[in-house]
Amino acid sequence: MTRTASSIASILLLLGASFVSAQSVSTDGIEAQPEVAAPVIYTFTEVNFSNDTFTQLLGINKQGVIAGYHGSGLDAAHPNKGFTLTLPNTFASENYPNSAQTQVIGINNAGSTSGFYVDTAGRTHGFVDVGNHFIPIDFPGTTFNQMLGYNNLDQASGYWQDSAGNFHPYLWNKSTPLISILIPGAVSVQATGTNDIGATVGFYIDGAGVNHGFMYYTGKLFRFTYPAATFTQALGVNNANQVVGDYTDANANTHGFVWTLGKFQSVDDPNGIGTTIVNGINDSGTLVGFWGNTAAGISHGFVATHQ
Repeated sequence: MTRTASSIASILLLLGASFVSAQSVSTDGIEAQPEVAAPVIYTFTEVNFSNDTFTQLLGINKQGVIAGYHGSGLDAAHPNKGFTLTLPNTFASENYPNSAQTQVIGINNAGSTSGFYVDTAGRTHGFVDVGNHFIPIDFPGTTFNQMLGYNNLDQASGYWQDSAGNFHPYLWNKSTPLISILIPGAVSVQATGTNDIGATVGFYIDGAGVNHGFMYYTGKLFRFTYPAATFTQALGVNNANQVVGDYTDANANTHGFVWTLGKFQSVDDPNGIGTTIVNGINDSGTLVGFWGNTAAGISHGFVATHQ
């Protein structure tokens, strides 16, 4: 997740474990201007899984169906358990068969989902669930994978972790199962979302150890950092190329954001100012996310609709 030191982004196409081809794409490594947009007013609705202190809402589709999970995972008594949610409070459990923990993160308009699960041996695997059929996804030769975003073309974005703890982003789809995204000079990168028009978003760390968001689109790599932030990460994108995520200010408070046409808007749930993360956005501009003290096992989901 290091800042690109080169003006070249390479995409390596792999099928299974076999190398197929390599394509280099010229990119300017554009640094997006840190402008702040005129504010959009949001109405927030808190959503909590019944009888649990920990709920996170992570993705939302066109129909307003939400992907998420409950349970902090801090101990064996409170494992992560995935769900999809039809508002206002109809939860449908979704857990990888025989898993110890599951998080459901991405969801497309057909209701297919992506996420990850932890097996009984403690290994983490990515998955997509297409029509109630789970497909496990692990980059060849790896033991830690997470699939984070899922679009309407049945393409999922995620990453794998190497033995040194560094992250490597990739895309999955049915026709070309694995597409590894390499940003030369980066040590660790996560791909967190991809939309239907070819934009992929995520975040990386520069040489000073600071997180920055990125969007790779039409052969160009756009980098962005919230103004005066010490930490920025992009977590989701819709088909208008609106990007959502979170940033940390100089006082170590966390806020969500929406990045539209190169301009930022800070977003805080009124009940969670300074602890808000926006994780998903649909094509109507509805946001989902969470706030709270996750280290203490407290997290509240929210849905934010613009007025």
